Amino acid sequence: MTVVDINIHHLPEDLFSNKKILNGFLNSAPRGFGEIASVIEMENGKQQLVLEKPKGYPNLNYVEGDYSVEAKLAAMDEAGVDYGIMRVPVWQEWLDLETCKAVNDNAASIVERSGGRLFATACVPPWDRQENVDELKRCVEELGFVGVQLACHYGQLYLDDEAFRPYLREIEKLNVPVVVHHTPLPVEYKSILEYTNLRREFGRISDQATAVGRELFSGMFDELPGLKFIHTMFGGNWFANANLLTPKKPQKKEAMQRLDPTGGEKIQQYMRENIFFDMTHPHSWGKDQVEAAIKVSGADHYLFGSSFPVFYSWMSQGVDFIQNEIEVSDEDRDLLFAGNAKRLFNLPI
Repeated sequence: MTVVDINIHHLPEDLFSNKKILNGFLNSAPRGFGEIASVIEMENGKQQLVLEKPKGYPNLNYVEGDYSVEAKLAAMDEAGVDYGIMRVPVWQEWLDLETCKAVNDNAASIVERSGGRLFATACVPPWDRQENVDELKRCVEELGFVGVQLACHYGQLYLDDEAFRPYLREIEKLNVPVVVHHTPLPVEYKSILEYTNLRREFGRISDQATAVGRELFSGMFDELPGLKFIHTMFGGNWFANANLLTPKKPQKKEAMQRLDPTGGEKIQQYMRENIFFDMTHPHSWGKDQVEAAIKVSGADHYLFGSSFPVFYSWMSQGVDFIQNEIEVSDEDRDLLFAGNAKRLFNLPI
């Protein structure tokens, strides 16, 4: 059975040796908003790029050597992954255009050196400027990238904001899907700072759930019906929220209407046609939870992803979990592993 991992992290291979690119990453993190980026040396002599928010609370750790084409292909071989789709983890929220161009050029080089096993998604600032649109088109039309990547929010703005509509219209015209990667923390985050697992896992989950909800309730897909968004982290467990947040009209007359019962059919339509989910390291979520998600939303809406190399073992654990632990039909398993990725990204495999 063919396996496609749609969540393989990409950073420039010379990130720690190319001062221009490294400074592009370090200087893009908005220190004035509490994002503290630094490089530290580990005990084994390797360098590590760390992001804290606020200072003293690390949310991202990128280690030198983990992002080479050789490291990716070796992990894929070990895990039984045939193809992978790369994206920049989290940092695309801040990168300037020139740094994005360098990131995209290196991704194209990795794709070329991978022997047809790796594909890339375009990393571009999502603002309505011609030079950004030009880079988007270069990535898709010239470099052959199979999708676009976005953060689920930029600063205080989620993707339903009008500021992103012009850029999203350009993506829709190109007919490529959007991978919506989580940010380290939601816009409102102070209540989850103290505890590491709440900050580094639940923070991402709650941010994804908020992003999906805003996209659905904004009606943006009426204006952009061709957009396909693939959200990480199971969309923040959105399968558990869908019915609750689209209540049916009450059977009896109530003293007042506390929830909006209208629009449920539209929300379901958007869920069918516009919103899909990355099964980010699925074994971490648990058998019952993953099977429930597939039952509720359908196997045609989930795509396997590992978040390699956050934990090196996640790729092989995830493949084994989907292959041997969850109880789904072979047809559904093929959709999760490869069928949905082939269809949404139009992969030539």
